[in-house]
Amino acid sequence: MERLRSSLHDAPIIDKNGYEYLVHPISNGVPMLDPALLREVIVGVIQVVDFDVDKIVTPEAMGIHLATALSLQTDTPLVVIRKRSYGLDGEVALHQQTGYSESDLYINDVEEGDRVLVVDDLLSTGGTIAAICDALDDIGAEITDIVVVLRKVGPSALDDTDYEATSLLDITVENGTVTVHN
Repeated sequence: MERLRSSLHDAPIIDKNGYEYLVHPISNGVPMLDPALLREVIVGVIQVVDFDVDKIVTPEAMGIHLATALSLQTDTPLVVIRKRSYGLDGEVALHQQTGYSESDLYINDVEEGDRVLVVDDLLSTGGTIAAICDALDDIGAEITDIVVVLRKVGPSALDDTDYEATSLLDITVENGTVTVHN
């Protein structure tokens, strides 16, 4: 994870109404995402996750490139949880709240009994992933694992669920600086 560690030291941090927001290629696509960094992250995820699953599930938008690369490497189908409703049969709506926004998301193509891997770029407040877990539980899917590239150290909404996330790196963002803890 040397490329990932190194990239964090150069990442801009902006203030979003008192929330220190990390701007990073993996979680924002800005600055430009170097294919070598993406490849390192995908290899790292493949090493820590069991891919005995039916589907990879990721929220729009910044989990898409990660989940797509994982889908291609593992031949596992991909479901993107979208920010808009399509009104398809079986569509499940959920509401998510983060440290700086809230919105509705919509799950299609996940069914009762599906074994799913949840993939995302960053776990910060945990609002998005906790809401996704609740919705997947309501559907009757089995969440085999949750993997994120980066996890901000500290309490999150995921703490109030039965789930834990596996992360490639744990970080803090304080006073405009990123600190890597592992």
